[in-house]
Amino acid sequence: MNAKYLTLCLFGLLSFTQLNAQDTLGISKEILLKKVAEGNLQIKISQHDFKASQAEYRQSSAVFLPNITVSHTGISTTNPLMAFGSKLNQEILTQNDFNPSLLNNPNVTQNFATKIEVLQPILNFDGFAQRQAVRIKLQSYKLQAERTQEAMLLDAKKSYMELQLAYQMVSVLEKALKTAQENGRMVDNYSKQGLVQKTDVLSVEIRINEIKNQLQMAKSAVQNSSDYISYLVNSEDKNVIYKPLDAFELQEMNATDGKLSISNRKDFQAMALSTEAYGKMVSASKMNFLPRLNAFGTYELYDNKIFGTSAGGYVVGAQLSWNVFDGYKSIGKLQQAKIVYEKAQTEELQYKAKSELELNKYNRQLLDAKEKVKLADLNVKQASEAYRIRQNRFEQGLEKTADVLISETQKIQKDLEYQQAVFEYNFTKDYVTFLQQ
Repeated sequence: MNAKYLTLCLFGLLSFTQLNAQDTLGISKEILLKKVAEGNLQIKISQHDFKASQAEYRQSSAVFLPNITVSHTGISTTNPLMAFGSKLNQEILTQNDFNPSLLNNPNVTQNFATKIEVLQPILNFDGFAQRQAVRIKLQSYKLQAERTQEAMLLDAKKSYMELQLAYQMVSVLEKALKTAQENGRMVDNYSKQGLVQKTDVLSVEIRINEIKNQLQMAKSAVQNSSDYISYLVNSEDKNVIYKPLDAFELQEMNATDGKLSISNRKDFQAMALSTEAYGKMVSASKMNFLPRLNAFGTYELYDNKIFGTSAGGYVVGAQLSWNVFDGYKSIGKLQQAKIVYEKAQTEELQYKAKSELELNKYNRQLLDAKEKVKLADLNVKQASEAYRIRQNRFEQGLEKTADVLISETQKIQKDLEYQQAVFEYNFTKDYVTFLQQ
């Protein structure tokens, strides 16, 4: 086997392996949206934020639920006070233990204590307000997670349309390449007959190479769109080329009033709740100046043996505390909470104004895109007719090769511009819907 034949075999084998390494998988927009909703990483992150907020809200239950701790302590001591107290707690004191010499120089005494302690909040006004703030914050995170899902589904729709557009470009350029190659064969025959010059043959070959380059770029666009779809659905198989199953066509938009829906948009609702939560934190800072009432109780078991329970007793009580002055710490926190609340109100107004500005912009852009589609469709028809006429005249020897090539280039360009215009209109329509809902 010679070296040249071996090289051709290896090249063919590598090409076959590369083609089979990338599987083509058909996918519909409905299936894509379902997969994104189930597996998208950004959606999962927003859901984790919501779950973390749920855990924070559970922590706030401490404002009214008891705190219960259990401990077991063992000591060995010759300290007079500790030794006497240990015997007293164990209820084993005798008359002899009051001997001054034993009181001052006690023997080694062991004491094991099991303690159950309960702390029960009764009135903590600042804690109640903080719990309300966390509850509102939880609702805000829930709405943010839902809005994130809506945004990612919009991104998925855009990616699907980009994939459709890439396949349309491939289809247009493949037809253009076939036409250019047929023209090339015809011009080559004319050249052999002496009807055209060598420069005409070279011009056609240059045009064929240009279309091949455009076709390769379009195929790369298919791969890029497929890669991004794999990322959106969090697919483990990164070596898939997706093929859209839905037709790429103009989607007419239902009539709308073109205004913001503040009551329905989840991001507006989430921002309003976030601002309300900051307002509750201001209330909590004010209530920090009020007194707190808490109850407590302990039950203790004592013995001179580990985990013994020979003696025991309990203590119950309540404590009313009032932090009268803490060095301006509470006052500073109140001032900070007010500033943060005012900032949140300002940011909410700014976000609504910016969203309205964006909606107005894309409403106008939608009208422009619709008009652009109409003009692009007209340009395609006119360019196709112009190319047909020039092609017929060229076959009759009445048209120059350069004019035919210019007409062919214009026809392909207008066809690609139409596909791009349809994509821009469809996406702008979906984005306007997203801004209004």
